[in-house]
Amino acid sequence: MKARGEKIVALTAYDASFARILDEAGIDIILVGDSLGMVVQGQNTTLPVTVGNMIYHTGCVARGTRRALLVADLPFMSYPDPEQAAENAARLVREGGAQMVKLEGGRKRAEVVRFLAEQSIPVCGHLGLLPQSIHRIGGYYVQGRDEQSANTLLEDALILQDAGASLLVLECMPAVLAKEISCALQIPTIGIGAGPDCDGQVLVLYDMLGISPGKSPRFTKNFLVGVKDVPAAIKAYADAVRAGQFPAAEHSF
Repeated sequence: MKARGEKIVALTAYDASFARILDEAGIDIILVGDSLGMVVQGQNTTLPVTVGNMIYHTGCVARGTRRALLVADLPFMSYPDPEQAAENAARLVREGGAQMVKLEGGRKRAEVVRFLAEQSIPVCGHLGLLPQSIHRIGGYYVQGRDEQSANTLLEDALILQDAGASLLVLECMPAVLAKEISCALQIPTIGIGAGPDCDGQVLVLYDMLGISPGKSPRFTKNFLVGVKDVPAAIKAYADAVRAGQFPAAEHSF
């Protein structure tokens, strides 16, 4: 799809019913995100989410999915070294039905990414705002605004690709930087708050439907407004991404 210039459409899901709706709507990638900690469990961060939680919800989503690529997050502290990463990733694949696992971080995760790829476990990287590092970075802030940090993110992206990552999520970074990274890579990039020039887009399902508690992030849009039901909202989102209409300038940094 990247080679053909076709936009990739991704959404999160946490249960079989929503997964079936997303799958039937033609969503390309379904991500079982550790965002479930906040939107399903009511936690303040993603940090309390366990491997067991992820296996349970991934299994639910897998049972509602027939055609979309199923990606599952490795949660906080489940991949401190290659061996533990492989054990937990294998559980997500074997017990949960995941087809790819996602982990956060740049060059420090290269050894883990390489080891997983060598075990034939497809890996999605994640750069920019890293929710699992929220205590270290001090808040949910846009990353890569200055030249040094932007160069570091570009280098990290290339390192992850070289280590064997098959996909890369770019979260909360300037649109111009996300475009530069996307053009520099052979693997697809999936943006969330990273402008319109990534190879695809992802949103948290509950944000896209306007049902997440609290204030919605700037990069989201409520696609349920003006349509008759949830399947129509999901189709509207997919159509907007594929037409290059979402994200617009007001959803970018």
